[in-house]
Parts: sequence; C-alpha cells; structure tokens
Amino acid sequence: MAMNRMNRTEFFDKLAGLDEQQLKTALWNLYWRGTAAVRERIESQLHPSSAGQPRRPAATPVDPRSVRDEVIQFVTLARSGAYIAGDRRVSPRHRTRWRSEFARLAAEARKALRAPEPDPAAEALEQLIDLARETRDYDYFRSEDPMEAARFVVSEAAALLWGHRRDRYGFTAFAASAAPQLVRWESRYGWTRRGYGQISQKETSLAAVLNGMLTVPDVWVTFAGHYLDALDRTVAGDNGRDQPWRSGDHVRAQRTADLAEWHAMLLRRLADTEAEDLLDRLIEHRLLGGPELDFLRARLAHQRGDAAAAGAFITAALDRLPGHQEMLDFAVNINTPLPARAQKILKGRSYRT
Repeated sequence: MAMNRMNRTEFFDKLAGLDEQQLKTALWNLYWRGTAAVRERIESQLHPSSAGQPRRPAATPVDPRSVRDEVIQFVTLARSGAYIAGDRRVSPRHRTRWRSEFARLAAEARKALRAPEPDPAAEALEQLIDLARETRDYDYFRSEDPMEAARFVVSEAAALLWGHRRDRYGFTAFAASAAPQLVRWESRYGWTRRGYGQISQKETSLAAVLNGMLTVPDVWVTFAGHYLDALDRTVAGDNGRDQPWRSGDHVRAQRTADLAEWHAMLLRRLADTEAEDLLDRLIEHRLLGGPELDFLRARLAHQRGDAAAAGAFITAALDRLPGHQEMLDFAVNINTPLPARAQKILKGRSYRT
C-alpha cells in the first residue's frame, strides 16, 4: 500500500533536519531522476525571470555534411528532369512539393554555416544558387516562375555565402571563390522569370552586393584581378550548361550584358589609376562581346580622351541596340552622329515627352 503523502508542515519539519549539502543532493536526485515536467518546474524556479514562460525546445543542430548530401541529390534529380517527368526516383507527391523541399534545404544550409565545420554547408548553398540561376533557362520544375514559387532570393543567399567566406578565410580566399561565382550567377534582370512579385522586389544585382563589400581601392584591384582570372578559366561559349541552340557570340553578348553593371563599376574604380591595365584586359577579353562591350570600350576611350574611338564604338553599339537609353545619352553627350534607327527612336521619345 502506498504511503500517504506528507502535508506541507510535515514536509518542512523533515527538511529542517537537513543541512545545505543534503538539501542540494535531494533536489539534484529529484531533478535528475524525475519526469520532464518535474525538471521544467525545478528549472523555472532556478530561473525566476523565465517563470511562467513556455520553454522553447533547443534547436536541433544541423549537420553540414548531411545537408550537402541532400542538396546534391536534390540538384541532381532536378537536372535530370525527375521533378517534371515520370521518374520513379521522385514520387508524384514529391514532385508537387519541390518548392517546400527547396526552401527547407536552403534554410538548413544557412543554419549549417554556423556549425564548427561549415564548408559542406557553403558547398550546399553554392549548389542551390547554381540551380536557381539555371531555372531561368531550364524547366526543372512545374512552375511558371520557380524562384518566386520557392521564395528564394539569390542575391541574399550570395551575400550570406560571400560574407561567410570573407569572415572565415579572409579577403583573398573570398575573392578567389566569389569571382567565378559572379561570372556564373550574375543576371541583369534578376533570377525570377517574370521580373515582378515579392521575391523580385527583394533582389539586387550581385554587382551591388559586391559594391557594399569592397570598401577600399586596394580590394577593388585585388578582386578585379581574380575576376579576370575567372574569365580566363571559363570555357569560351560556356554559360554553366550546354545550350547547343545558342552560338558562342550570343553567349558572350549575354554574359557581357549580365555583367554590364559590374563592368561599369570597374571602369569608375580603376580608370586613371595604376591598375588601369586591368581595364585593357577586360575590354579585349575573348569571353566578352556584343554591344555592351562596345559601350564599355566607348566609355573607356572617352575617359582617355580618344573621341574618334569613343564615337566609333558607341556607333557600333547603337547599330545593334538602337533603343538603349544609356547608349543614346552617351552618344548625345559626346556629340556623336546617331545611326538612322537610333535617331528615329530618339525623336519618337522626345515627341512623346
């Protein structure tokens, strides 16, 4: 038969005969051997400021290697078409839940960057950004706008990854890894297909991200050197995925258009400095081309006082992009005669205003 419980007075009388150490031992045994509810009650008394507040369970640590392995599997399946075709590796139910899987993996990769050994998490986040960039051109998922659906902001993820790399390994290591990523990831009009919506409004260019990270002239020179080295290592005509229907000229022109804001920043930072030779490497690089490259050449020539070369380059650029407002403004400012189509467009715009 169970013993009757003592009342409050009887219990305190029993405690009166115990010294401080005996009381601590009794309380410890109760805490250690008691139920979870008993432990919570004792802890609430040990921390009076949190009394009455529900305890939040401790966050489960995220294993960076496990996240990386999951991300690699997810990215591999997506690229193979498993999420849009009848592939046994992905069930019909999971095909429709790809966006929540993408969001979960992205969140876990971010958390895992705080782990003691975070390199696999950084690799996982890089893989997700690569995939996000590709979804502008490839139908990996059944969605009109995959990154809007997944609520994934590429520029925010890149800023987090680059900041982590710089803070953990120093600027040189950051520049060496971020420069080739800039070449792969930058997108002139963002990473959502429609260009509008909540995610699109949160996006910034990667050039703008770097502009906030490169705070003194010396680091601009260092990063520019790594950027040109990254272009040197990029295979001509390659944009990260095989696109046989696109010519090398088209890919070079698209790459230069995507990176136009970054190139304009380099021009402003490096012109008339001891590192200006980097700009000569830039404007002659075999991986760049198209009207945006001619526009860059025109501005550099104008900066150097070569009016004839500046006029020739901007004319060539406007022959291919006669409606480009910045090019039109530049040509007017340096008094260069406009090609016929550019003249017509400019007159039409002036009439409307």
